[in-house]
Amino acid sequence: MKVLITGKNGQVGSCLVSQLIDIPSIDFLALGREELDITNAEQVNEVVNKYQPTIIINAAAYTAVDKAESEFGLANAINNVGPKNLAKAASNVNAVILHISTDYVFAGDKGGLYTEGDEVNPQGVYGKTKLAGEQSVAQECDAHIIFRTAWVFSEYGNNFVKTMLRLAQTRDTLGVVGDQFGGPTYAGDIAKALINIAQQLQKGITKFGVYNYSGYPHVSWQEFATEIFSQALSQQAIESPVTVSAISTSEYPTPAKRPANSKLDCSKILTNFSVEPSDWKAALNTIQKYK
Repeated sequence: MKVLITGKNGQVGSCLVSQLIDIPSIDFLALGREELDITNAEQVNEVVNKYQPTIIINAAAYTAVDKAESEFGLANAINNVGPKNLAKAASNVNAVILHISTDYVFAGDKGGLYTEGDEVNPQGVYGKTKLAGEQSVAQECDAHIIFRTAWVFSEYGNNFVKTMLRLAQTRDTLGVVGDQFGGPTYAGDIAKALINIAQQLQKGITKFGVYNYSGYPHVSWQEFATEIFSQALSQQAIESPVTVSAISTSEYPTPAKRPANSKLDCSKILTNFSVEPSDWKAALNTIQKYK
């Protein structure tokens, strides 16, 4: 199997590289934006035609949710045009493309869990460009897996866990949004799931389409923060307790609207690929690595 990875320096890309190094049966080429500009179709075709991957994993994305509100062109180029270029190139060499998307394609106003078949209705530029990217991938390459995930954290890059641990160095009380709910997802688990699916696809399983993948149990941001600090204290990653009070979304205004409900139903990926949801609490068991 030959795997081409884009976005190697992001959270998922970094986890993919660290895991694939230990799997000698998989040949992989991981590229960052400085090595491959996915918005440049000519460059994408050159790399894909030369490497001839059997699987392309697109882990590149524009993820600055608030900045996207004033940077539509850049967000659309990376989240829509880039995936379209990769999917088209994948189709040309008969490769499968695995593309990472987001819970932001949903409005977030549903009661209960979101399934893959629920109506999409993104509320901001980030979600709209990610949805456009999904549609482009599906249109350009029949052999595709679109992987919707949420609330990603890891030891790499910037994320909620790292922010909370940083704030704990100078604060003993915090107000965190308590009326937005979702499933925190460890990027290492996303990488593991993608590799697992890639291996199954190589064995001839062709269950292409859209899949939800996130962490269980579902919690609010305030509950997530409380668990982070509880684990950090017990593992001596912080010196003293941090009290986390719940605030409302209206008390913490942002340029982009966040989904109030990002709870994803992950039963389809479990049924089709035997991939379990991310165990985000287990991922916090080694919390020192997030500091």
